[in-house]
Amino acid sequence: MKFKTILLFGAPGSGKGTQGSILGSIPGLVHVACGEIFRDLRVGTPLGRVFLDYSSRGALVPDDFTVQLWKDYTDGMVGRGRYDPESDILILDGIPRNVAQARLMDEYIDVKRLFYLDTADKEKMYLRLKRRALHENRLDDASDTTIQNRLYVYEAETAPVLNYYPADKIKRVDTGRTPIEVLTDILTDARQFIVDVEKEKDVA
Repeated sequence: MKFKTILLFGAPGSGKGTQGSILGSIPGLVHVACGEIFRDLRVGTPLGRVFLDYSSRGALVPDDFTVQLWKDYTDGMVGRGRYDPESDILILDGIPRNVAQARLMDEYIDVKRLFYLDTADKEKMYLRLKRRALHENRLDDASDTTIQNRLYVYEAETAPVLNYYPADKIKRVDTGRTPIEVLTDILTDARQFIVDVEKEKDVA
């Protein structure tokens, strides 16, 4: 069966991780951040070395590697009882990062909603990345050059994903506000979808 999925989509620094963490604390919603999966890899392992090579340059990790790693991680959550595909909704953050990944993931996920976290204030996103680098010691956000490259890669490769999914599944959310205002927007929109999923489960 395909995983019932909500995608959190937006540029680096748009707040995907913050919103995903909050949503993932709600029973029935399971948050998976692809970036955290990569950062948890041990640097000394072959997979860890591949990730470090790409992330240190602000580049995207190869698509098949990314999707396979995500799938293995998600299957592991199922095996450990942390995620039940029949009753839970998956909240994905940081994947798919380009159209090729979106196509590869069609085999595994049923996208119910895509929340596009967007803001006209690009400087605010830049400052968020700098603060995150300082507070979390994240190598992928550590230099101005890397941040600029990540934003360039997003515009060139990730932004086109918005054109891959049907427009009626996409909800733009202005992230130039407080996190609680952003969360309220998401929950207000997602409420009916979550109710519908619960009804489908009851019928089944």
